[in-house]
Amino acid sequence: MSQDGFIPLEWQEVPVSEMERRSFEIYIEASKRRTTRHFSKREVSKNIIEKAILTAGTAPNGAHLQPWTWVAISNQELKQKIRDAAEIEETKTYQDRMPEAWREVLAPLGTDAVKTHLTDAPWVVVLFRQSKRKRENGEWGPTYYSTESCGIAAGMFISAIHRVGLTTLTHTPSPMGFLSEILDRPKHEVAMLIMPVGYPSDGAEVPDIERKPLEDIAIFFE
Repeated sequence: MSQDGFIPLEWQEVPVSEMERRSFEIYIEASKRRTTRHFSKREVSKNIIEKAILTAGTAPNGAHLQPWTWVAISNQELKQKIRDAAEIEETKTYQDRMPEAWREVLAPLGTDAVKTHLTDAPWVVVLFRQSKRKRENGEWGPTYYSTESCGIAAGMFISAIHRVGLTTLTHTPSPMGFLSEILDRPKHEVAMLIMPVGYPSDGAEVPDIERKPLEDIAIFFE
């Protein structure tokens, strides 16, 4: 008998051989995901962005508070405002704020303060983390594990975008307070991530890098 407020789990067992096959296919598909800064201006259906956000919204999260707000922008004027503000902050970072250790690891990736992806990509999706929540008594209370929850949701959004055949880029200009102002978000929402979404441009390139092998990222106790 289910407890009050609970419903039965919908779950169907999958044969081990099928799980093995799926796990390999999922890995192969994910291994082809790459981050590019070269986007086509080709249009992308709003419906696709909506479904990717809904997919991200299924992420596990602290106390089921779902502490995220997704702002999706296709308006070119608004994207230009975001790019202009981001480039101001990024220029300051590259010129004055960036420590040598950070500059060292960025050098092979070819990044700089010019952010054409913010105006080339047909959509720019900004993830805001909700640091507070409105309680039933009308007072404000904290959210729990909101950073971790939003991080998981962002990963699911990225995976959804890749699986439908598009590409995205995780962009974190610092500081990001200008996003709250431009997008008119309340003070309890904190900008966490900018993700342009679209098709890669003709001739799009990515850094020639390799991912760490399993033995460098996992430890098993059997």
